[in-house]
Amino acid sequence: MTQSSWEVADERRLVFDAPVTAVDVRIVNGTVNVVGTDGGSARLEVGSVEGPPLIVTHEGTRVTVAYRDLPWQGWSKWLDRKGWHRSAVVSLVVPARADVAVGVVDAAAVVSGVEGDTSVRGVSGDTTLVRLSGRVRAESVSGGLEAQSVTGELSYDSVSGDLTVIDGAGPSVRAGTVSGDMLVDLTSSGGTPIDLALTSVSGDVAVRLPDLADAQVNAETAGGAVTNAFDGLTVTGEWGAKRVTGTLGAGAGSLRASTVSGSIALLRKPPADEEGAASASAAGSAPGPTSGKVV
Repeated sequence: MTQSSWEVADERRLVFDAPVTAVDVRIVNGTVNVVGTDGGSARLEVGSVEGPPLIVTHEGTRVTVAYRDLPWQGWSKWLDRKGWHRSAVVSLVVPARADVAVGVVDAAAVVSGVEGDTSVRGVSGDTTLVRLSGRVRAESVSGGLEAQSVTGELSYDSVSGDLTVIDGAGPSVRAGTVSGDMLVDLTSSGGTPIDLALTSVSGDVAVRLPDLADAQVNAETAGGAVTNAFDGLTVTGEWGAKRVTGTLGAGAGSLRASTVSGSIALLRKPPADEEGAASASAAGSAPGPTSGKVV
């Protein structure tokens, strides 16, 4: 198996002429940007490096960009921030079908246009995912995740990071947090049943569904408020624990959401013609309720 290796201590650009089907990036502080493309060779641009050099290897069809002392396992040691004097700005252009794995500590990560599987693990630092069609797995301690137009399976686990899904059209979203809030905005899925499973301890959970949603619904909170915008759903419990249950459409899909002390909001998107007229003025804003009763 052919292997090439580079030690990168300052700005540098590398082009990988041999095929690339997987990339691993692990950095502390700075920024990671991975973009999938349909043509051309994979290439790496390192904007700046402070502290230890990055080690870049191209082994077989896998490219790795990382520090020698930052493995995938044993992330707990990076919670002790003493002695961190490093930063890097890394941009990768890769074939769209490549698998992408990113690990960050106090760094922002952006992955877009990738059709292969994507994995993001972080101690802190926010992650943005745009137009991904493969399976997505994200984990963080305190960093938030924003997913835009993701059509693959999405799973997310965090202690205090927030989850925001915009125009989600994937087959499933599964997420769990301790104190992070979750806002999931689903677009029309072209007949694919909804499959949502969202859990939090103290975070708020809000889901905005298409007007013609199709799912069995079971959402509950032990101590928070409930907002429900669907006439076909029933809210039970006026004091303490509250639950929203019922069937939307034919009930082919599933929506399960629970939080202990946070609020639950089930919001309805306007019909397609109304939404199209309003989308230009609302672009970039967080989705909000169209109607609903707070209990």
